[in-house]
Amino acid sequence: MQLASFLAKRIAFNNQHSFSKFIIRLATAATALSVAAMIITLAFVNGFQHAISNKIFNFWGHLRVQEYEPDKAYIAEETPWPPNDTALNILHHFPAIKNVQAFATKSAVIEKNKEIEGVLFKGVDSAYDFNNLKSFLQQGSFPAFDDSGYSKDILISQPIANELQIKLNDSINVYFINQEERRANVRRLHVCGIFKTGMDEYDKLIAIGDIRLLRRIFNWQHNEIGGYEVFLNDYKKMDTINTQLYEILPQAWISRTIKQIYPNIFDWLQIQDVNRTVIFTVMSIIAVINLITCLLILMLERIRMVGILKAIGSRDWTIQKIFLYHSGIIAGAGILIGLIAGLGICIIQQHTGFIKLDESAYYVSEAPVYIIWWQVVAVCIATMLVCLLALLIPTLFIKSIQPVKAIQFR
Repeated sequence: MQLASFLAKRIAFNNQHSFSKFIIRLATAATALSVAAMIITLAFVNGFQHAISNKIFNFWGHLRVQEYEPDKAYIAEETPWPPNDTALNILHHFPAIKNVQAFATKSAVIEKNKEIEGVLFKGVDSAYDFNNLKSFLQQGSFPAFDDSGYSKDILISQPIANELQIKLNDSINVYFINQEERRANVRRLHVCGIFKTGMDEYDKLIAIGDIRLLRRIFNWQHNEIGGYEVFLNDYKKMDTINTQLYEILPQAWISRTIKQIYPNIFDWLQIQDVNRTVIFTVMSIIAVINLITCLLILMLERIRMVGILKAIGSRDWTIQKIFLYHSGIIAGAGILIGLIAGLGICIIQQHTGFIKLDESAYYVSEAPVYIIWWQVVAVCIATMLVCLLALLIPTLFIKSIQPVKAIQFR
């Protein structure tokens, strides 16, 4: 072991110029490129999934609990129901649940200067936690709730404000269609704030105001709601908790994950996993092929040394280890350079956001980066193991070398 390690270091750090020096640099660069690409891919895919899913969760929660309506679409007006004390008690005492918020939605039309835009008016109450939406607020503040009557504040999106040329603190007409009475009820509301999530599904559809306004317009009871938004302590347990709630909620009450309500966005996020796997496979193949090529050239260049070592009684495995150690040094250098380069690019992107994106297509204006350190360590270790295992194959060539012919090799 000491002989193999000693000779490998002497060969690796030999300052003589040779053709193999160029090949070693090339193999090191290819390994570095592969590792850097895998680290950057991981950070960017994690960033996309984390940033976009958090936008959805902050806006709608992780689960939605409401009475079951078989013919109702997931994204539509809510039918008013009185709060179910049993369901509410289950939600408030379920250990994995962080917060429960009542809401209701109704279709409405915003009018300003004879220009109109249809929205889904989301009614909330004073207990609603607007902290989840702070990162989306572009101007103004969130609706203020008083104890009497209903709040006349409304929060609209930046695209709607741009479309209708609405400014902060403007007064706008909001028409609510009452299908039972076959007429439209209009209210003059104050634009207290403007938000932007970067997601068309929200920005071109949602406006937020007081749920008491909906109750008054549509003659609901004073406590009727459309359903509950449920926020969890750990979003990764969303599917498991959804199944558990589905079993214990009262009859006619159901739980749905936000993935079921907005499947198109989450399906798009899952496609990123496929892209990540493809990039990992291609980069691993590039690194392995370059290292195998480098190792074969190193063995051919040192074939006389192999013959001499065999002639003095060295075992094949001892000679194989010389080249494995040498290749390990090359792979290790490439992995270290790739690690520094990959993390460097990710950290620069985190602080400067120099990689810009089309927000209408990707839901974010800058490529988001989310580094999970155990994944970075796993990439480095796995790359080294895969390379060393793959390099065992070409070293088997040493067993077929005859000492006499090898010593005479020019």
